[in-house]
Amino acid sequence: MSSRTTRASQPTEDEIKELILKLQALLPRLNHRPNTKASASTILEETCSYIKRLHKEVGDLSQRLSQLLHDSAEFVEVDEELITRLLSNIN
Repeated sequence: MSSRTTRASQPTEDEIKELILKLQALLPRLNHRPNTKASASTILEETCSYIKRLHKEVGDLSQRLSQLLHDSAEFVEVDEELITRLLSNIN
């Protein structure tokens, strides 16, 4: 592979700076200070932390939703049994 091909596929320093600024805009802890520049390493570290927090939150919400669906399914079964008993008492 020639060095020309390698250089063409690598982002320029300006592109990297632009991407870092875009990341900063997405981070709640760093976004509220738009005129303040954080270092690239701080932005990358915060990005990693933020993604980990989001993964945990998704897992927690999935577990909560699963429990709610399970609980509501049990209530539906109870309601079906109750309705069946009530209807059988009418006949």
